[in-house]
Amino acid sequence: MDKLEVWQRGPLQEIPDLLQPIAHALLQAEAELDEMMNNFSAELLWQRPANVASPAFHLQHLSGVLDRVFTYARNEPLTEFQLAQLHDEDVSPQNVSVQSLHERFKRQIKIAIIQLQNTKEDTLKEYRGVGRKQFPSTVIGLLVHAAEHTMRHVGQLSVTVRILNNNATNKSGPLP
Repeated sequence: MDKLEVWQRGPLQEIPDLLQPIAHALLQAEAELDEMMNNFSAELLWQRPANVASPAFHLQHLSGVLDRVFTYARNEPLTEFQLAQLHDEDVSPQNVSVQSLHERFKRQIKIAIIQLQNTKEDTLKEYRGVGRKQFPSTVIGLLVHAAEHTMRHVGQLSVTVRILNNNATNKSGPLP
């Protein structure tokens, strides 16, 4: 059963029917990230092959976007802490590790799944303003965007990780 993609395993308990694809996508992203980050070297975390975004950026951005977009879906403003995290997504914080960034993402997925469980289907069409300019969206629009944005960055991260791992293996043999 674990070899099947999350959506192929059937409905998720306690997730409203209309939100199943969102939960499936987020849990699939988590599964792919788990596999991708297994034994990923911290030495490669901030590298940018061909000047693309680093794995660290993607990991920080994945967590941050989920947090921010799900906050908007709850019709809440971003906190100063969330805004500071947004500003620092491409900055190397002190004492950051692959494990800490990976765990932060996993925590954010758990929080998102709980929010999906508690989202009533009759609220999905409700207006939500996004950002300081209050760009128009809806609850469902934000939740779908969070899922597709997450999967887009997981895909980009996957390619970057494969390139970095391949380059490291070809230069010095396999990484420990």
